[in-house]
Amino acid sequence: MKRCRILAASLVLFIGFCLKLGTCAAAQPELRITTIKQEPYTTPKGAQMEGFCMDLLSEIAKMLGFKYKVHLVKDGSYGRQDESGHWNGMIGEEADLAIAPLTLTAARERVVGMTKPFMQTGISILLRRDISEESGLFEFLTPFSAETWVGVLAAYLGTAACIFLVARLSPCEWSQPESEATKFTLLHSLWYTAGALALQGAGPHPRALSGRLVCGSWWLFTIFLLACYFSNLRSSKSLESSQLLVKGFEDLANQDMIEYGCLTGSSTLAFFKNSNNPVYRRIYEHMERSKSFVSTMDEGVRRAKEGNYAFIGESVSLDLAVARYCELVRAHEVVGMRGYSIATALGSPLIKNLSIAILQLSEAGELAYLRSKWWASSCVADRAKSSTPQPQSLKGVFLILSLGLGLGALVAVLELWTKSRTSAAGQRKSHCKVLTEELSLRFRANTEGAPQEVADKEKA
Repeated sequence: MKRCRILAASLVLFIGFCLKLGTCAAAQPELRITTIKQEPYTTPKGAQMEGFCMDLLSEIAKMLGFKYKVHLVKDGSYGRQDESGHWNGMIGEEADLAIAPLTLTAARERVVGMTKPFMQTGISILLRRDISEESGLFEFLTPFSAETWVGVLAAYLGTAACIFLVARLSPCEWSQPESEATKFTLLHSLWYTAGALALQGAGPHPRALSGRLVCGSWWLFTIFLLACYFSNLRSSKSLESSQLLVKGFEDLANQDMIEYGCLTGSSTLAFFKNSNNPVYRRIYEHMERSKSFVSTMDEGVRRAKEGNYAFIGESVSLDLAVARYCELVRAHEVVGMRGYSIATALGSPLIKNLSIAILQLSEAGELAYLRSKWWASSCVADRAKSSTPQPQSLKGVFLILSLGLGLGALVAVLELWTKSRTSAAGQRKSHCKVLTEELSLRFRANTEGAPQEVADKEKA
């Protein structure tokens, strides 16, 4: 009997617990979520929706344990206040949450609750890639870095000096230094090396093996260098110009060739309208005077693609346009940093838990992952795009040239050493003495006048 009473009491407690759970589950209503159609934050896919905001909402719902139903805002607007003080768009929508690229502003914070930002953004400029500065006078030098050009100049001077030296040392090249002038003077060596660099012959050409080794190494160096130069010159013309005509907002305000505008009724427009910065005020006055506003983000991107129009907007949204359309580029300057937040009803108890969930997702790297997922670029990187070649990338061809010059000089010395040894045996003199005399004769100053001096002696 006692056991039956215990079982009955346990059954009553279990039934009560189940009823309590059912009551709690019934007490937790389904949250109404409003959003706006904008890629890649929220885009319809059949009967469902997908995008960055939908993934973010799913993660937050798992963490906080609530159910939700999403619908698009009726008027397709983010939310702005009219002259009578009423708000439209998602701010004025009857919903529990508004999740979208909704900028956190003071005006919105007064009428709704805003969470910690889930994404940081700013204001920047969207342009076509082909809006660039005119080429400079020394644009032809851009395929190589300054260090590479210095290396090429050193190689040119070193090769010319080596040809001059080898031509004087080699008896096969200059067999009669007593009665004839050498063909490879220093000036001719410089001219010969420059002619080879331009793929032009500048005779006479060397006859000795040592001279041909030096010249062959220089020709090989020249062919590879010119191929690399023209390849990078061609690819640099197709690259995005790193110096845009409009680098920032000051450049935009100081020119009148390119029309510019922003999204009507947006926080971007409010930033320029309320700013005390004279540059920003000029931009706002120009947009107001020319009525260059656009009604949607897609319209602004389309006008930027058509050219001669700069679209001012949120940098995050502009980055998406750049990722989707390869002919567009975003200016580097970003001003008015702000954040995108989730909006709730003013005084909602959800706001603190939502902010904590956003911070946890950020610390876990989930927000960065979602950003990389939905902002992936569809532009195929051009493999021809390469950075300016540094001397380290050309060290192989410089090494080949150095080995060729060294080998040519060594062969020239061996040729002279062989001749002096033969002459020493015939004249019955010391090899070192004959070699010294040969070197002295070949490097004697004013060698080019030797034939004239011989003729003068014969007349005398």
